[in-house]
Amino acid sequence: MAKELSRADRAIVRLADGTVKQQNLLTGTEVWTVPGRGHRPLSTPHPDPAPISADRHGEFCAFCEKKYLETPPEKSRLITREDGSWEELSHLPAEQLSQTTAQFRRIPNLFEIVSYNYWHLNHGHVPSEAEQTRMAEYLASPAGYDHVMRLVRARLMASGSSQEEFDAMSDSQRLSHANGFFSGGHDLIVARRHYVDSATDNTQLASSGTLTPEEHYYYTDYTARTMQDLYSLDPAVRYVATFQNWLKPAGASFDHLHKQLVAIDALAVQTQAELDRLRSEPGIYDEIFKVGATRKLLIAQNDHAVAFAGFGHRFPGIAVWPLGSPRNPWEVSDEQMRGISDILHAAHAATGHEVPCNEEWYHRPPTVHTPMRWRILLKWRISTLAGFEGGTRIYLNTIDPWQVVERTVPRLLQMREAGLVAPMRIGEECRVTPEMLRD
Repeated sequence: MAKELSRADRAIVRLADGTVKQQNLLTGTEVWTVPGRGHRPLSTPHPDPAPISADRHGEFCAFCEKKYLETPPEKSRLITREDGSWEELSHLPAEQLSQTTAQFRRIPNLFEIVSYNYWHLNHGHVPSEAEQTRMAEYLASPAGYDHVMRLVRARLMASGSSQEEFDAMSDSQRLSHANGFFSGGHDLIVARRHYVDSATDNTQLASSGTLTPEEHYYYTDYTARTMQDLYSLDPAVRYVATFQNWLKPAGASFDHLHKQLVAIDALAVQTQAELDRLRSEPGIYDEIFKVGATRKLLIAQNDHAVAFAGFGHRFPGIAVWPLGSPRNPWEVSDEQMRGISDILHAAHAATGHEVPCNEEWYHRPPTVHTPMRWRILLKWRISTLAGFEGGTRIYLNTIDPWQVVERTVPRLLQMREAGLVAPMRIGEECRVTPEMLRD
């Protein structure tokens, strides 16, 4: 009779024929990697590689810096001054949008997942006094009024309205569709570059991994502060989903770097399942961390975070865990945020800009008191779920967690040598224990 495996061993085990089976200790998701499927490339060649003109930099898509008026009125932006310092500018009028270049912008999503009307009709949400003032000030200028009206028309046309129906609307009717631009719960954090600054062709997209560590810190910190702000949108907000879709196979509308934050009025299904498991097994995080630390899954580490190959997920990828006691993203110190950002940046850099991926943030909702851990999962979208997965709920990964380590560690060592990532311990240099999950 075969010996029954412990739960830690079931988390990741290689069978005699080479099949690797994984089980997610939080959700129970089962994943297999079968021999012969792990040598597929992580990405496919660009379908239409072509040179780009330097004159077009800043106008490749609606998120680019020369097209600020093609997106809703921004809530704020981060800029760099001539001395290299960073500054945040808030609520710029339309006339001033082009006077500075935003390294990152916080803008409402033109096509929200959870709309302003959802909050208004289901929860009685209305713009705050400050938001009403901001809207009135923005509309008071001809440029601001024209900007908002163009976007209202674009959204209505995309929703199926005709030009005749739009023309028949009064100004007040049209402007009622603009409330979400000033008091909505779906924001984007959009980076400046579409392609890297030195790009000569359309394969050289600017991803998280092509940012400098300094730029990535501000990008990550800005996202954390936006998350905190969206929790104050309405008393009915229970969770703020935070994620990044990179490239179209991962769900991106534009191949232009941006994060998304969406306020919702319920706990995420993943959050509820994690809470249930955590309440019955308070030591589950230690157990997951121990598997990553003892099964040769470590990729990178500094004093504030560790990255290891994820296991038990529908797609292969990298898990980034902040160290120390559980804290939410907006609660960590500047030093901790830099360390966490550096490890996340390294995970993206090692993945490469050509690999479609989702970056997903998991955290403790403010209304929950169970000490859930903030962590970030970088999932490589390199396979398509099909009938086998749908019929069995067993997911097939083309590469196993050890292969993730083998693909990323050598690349990170080269990048560290070249100064493209922050100083950190990599691969076998890493030394972590579950005690590091406590202050």
